[in-house]
Amino acid sequence: MIVQAAPGLKCPIEGKPREYINDSEPVPVADTTYYRRLVDDGSLVLVTAGKSSAPKAAKSDGGAA
Repeated sequence: MIVQAAPGLKCPIEGKPREYINDSEPVPVADTTYYRRLVDDGSLVLVTAGKSSAPKAAKSDGGAA
């Protein structure tokens, strides 16, 4: 799964407490309970390819209609 910290936050990487996931760059991580909890509490945000592709597709479809 690919995650990014919520705006203004940084979260420790699992097993590396001195390294962080920040809000400027998405990072691929293992699908573990640790990261799921951070996503559930809002500290991390899931990033998907569909989110970045959907607006582009909507704009091109909107122009054709």
